[in-house]
Amino acid sequence: MVLSQVLPQLRTEFDMDFEQASIMISIINIGTMIAFFLIRKADAWGRKRVLNITIAGYTICTALSALSQNAVQFTLLQLCARFFLISEWGVAMVYAAEEFPKEKRGLVIGLIQGFSSFGSIVCAGLTPLFLSTSFGWRSLYAIGIIPLILVAFARKNIQETQRFQNHQDESNTQISIWKLLRGPYRNRLLLLGLLWSLTYFGFSNAVTFWKDFVVEHHRWTDAQVGTTLTIAAVASMPLIFASGSLLDKLGRKIGAVIIYLFGCAGVAGSFLSSDPMILQISLTLAIFGISGVLPVLNAYGTELFPTEIRSEAYAWANNIFGRIGYIIAPISIAFIAQLQIFGFSMHTGSAMAVSTLLPLIALCIILFTLPETKGKNLEETALL
Repeated sequence: MVLSQVLPQLRTEFDMDFEQASIMISIINIGTMIAFFLIRKADAWGRKRVLNITIAGYTICTALSALSQNAVQFTLLQLCARFFLISEWGVAMVYAAEEFPKEKRGLVIGLIQGFSSFGSIVCAGLTPLFLSTSFGWRSLYAIGIIPLILVAFARKNIQETQRFQNHQDESNTQISIWKLLRGPYRNRLLLLGLLWSLTYFGFSNAVTFWKDFVVEHHRWTDAQVGTTLTIAAVASMPLIFASGSLLDKLGRKIGAVIIYLFGCAGVAGSFLSSDPMILQISLTLAIFGISGVLPVLNAYGTELFPTEIRSEAYAWANNIFGRIGYIIAPISIAFIAQLQIFGFSMHTGSAMAVSTLLPLIALCIILFTLPETKGKNLEETALL
């Protein structure tokens, strides 16, 4: 969340225009793709061991980011931070799927996303305060290591998942890196990868570019942005926490319809409107949608594969195929923003609004191709 909050300051200090900043973000996002190689090791090394590695690595890279002296250093350190962060996220999703009963699986995945959004609220609220200090944007990365250090100590008592222990009793080998793409789950894997990619393309950069957009086009101050983001994040929190329960009660598909439609409408409104009230409502819906689609795809990504390949399959779908959209989106949006379409001059806001067409396509794919997994055991869902 910090990157989206300090992008204007980074552009100023490192002397970058919007296109250069977009390239920087795309390079940083590559870290989410190479996280594949660490997440898949959770099927061989265990969920606990990989989780411990990711927490330590993310803490170190976040601290070093505060000391960056130029754009290259910052980009490389944040790339590494994303590598560990997304690896941590992937293993956390596997924990949630394997350690909780079928009636609560969606709820728990939604709760994890809800607490992630709570972190966003804290960040949005603290940003104006810390940007006004002599350390500026660096102070946010420095203060950010405090909760990470607490987590590093708190995770000491976490146990390995029972399902993984049972699997290890039967086999200690991990499939080759390419075998999954030649096996019976290949088509399902590619389909989920497409869903992740389309969704990421339309949603992943909305908050990151929104502050830069309103500062440049509407001349908003850091305080205005911080207040609006904080209100939107707080207002969206109940919806985000309820998203997992929504998936358990109404099913994955109906829940996806509500979350995706709200998210697309919110992102488009956040960039196309100039009215403060409409912006506030739109940003609230956007944050809900951007956060809410993750429990939908995380549920499907962990439920539709058996235990012995769950981390591997999740890593392929999300971190390899899915992150293609995540990585190319910033550069693509910067390119679209320079076009003229039917005599209309595009800008960042209209380009972001157009990008929401891709999550709508993802929603259609979910409705017409994926099975309903509500209320089923993992052993059942893997066979659907």
